[in-house]
Amino acid sequence: MNITFDELRDIKHRLPTGSVKRIAQELNLDEQTVRNYFGANKFEDGDVTGKHRQPGPGGGIVQLSDTTILDLAKKIISEK
Repeated sequence: MNITFDELRDIKHRLPTGSVKRIAQELNLDEQTVRNYFGANKFEDGDVTGKHRQPGPGGGIVQLSDTTILDLAKKIISEK
């Protein structure tokens, strides 16, 4: 799936407080791995997240090989 970096960051910013922890717990991931998925780059504390970023408009295009984190984030946003 392709998404702009700006769209990905917007989704992260719309998440309610505590959502990163909830996503990490539900998917059995490290919290930093979830943060890295949404654009952080602190890989010594979290895993690489199966994404590739190309320069372009909207902060660039992010190619996601697995949308599980994104799908759960969208579900959490819809619950608000």
